Amino acid sequence: MKYSEYKYLVCSDLYRITGRISFGVLLRHLLLGETYKCNFWLRTCCFAKSSLALKFTVYPIARLICRHLSRKLGILIPPVTKIGSGFYSSHYGGIVVNRNSVIGKNCNISHGVTLGQSSRGKNIGHPILGDNIYIGPGAKIIGAVRIGNNVAIGANCVVTKDVPDNSVVVGIPGRVISSEGAEGYVNGTDYEDKIA
Repeated sequence: MKYSEYKYLVCSDLYRITGRISFGVLLRHLLLGETYKCNFWLRTCCFAKSSLALKFTVYPIARLICRHLSRKLGILIPPVTKIGSGFYSSHYGGIVVNRNSVIGKNCNISHGVTLGQSSRGKNIGHPILGDNIYIGPGAKIIGAVRIGNNVAIGANCVVTKDVPDNSVVVGIPGRVISSEGAEGYVNGTDYEDKIA
């Protein structure tokens, strides 16, 4: 990962939470913003591990901080997980993401969400999420499930089947109830032109 990509990811996450990008806002959220702090150190781990110069200096420290925050906040997202820009977790607690899961850009994950792997049955594998997705509190997405773009997944929903673009999914098992998508749930996605 190049530094420019790292900076873009860090700034896009910050913008999704605050609606602003500045050093002061970054510093305040690193000191006081619990969920952003976790995002920042996940991104830093990925960047430091990919750089030969930082792999043996910054990476061990960033990894240690990630582990500490993971235990403290209850957010278990391995640094190797592929996460697009504008990642937003609204509350901490009970967030578990399988290391092989793929999360597209502008994804909102609420507390109690699990993106889990299935080890048997017809859905062996891990979830792949598109762009502009809202995942409500307590929702579970299990197995080799593909979630399309602009999808809203309701609270406590259990998704075990593919979901098409622009869907609203609710219930156990998850079923599509409308094609209104995540409009109104996923906001602050206009950061591309604001990151220099």
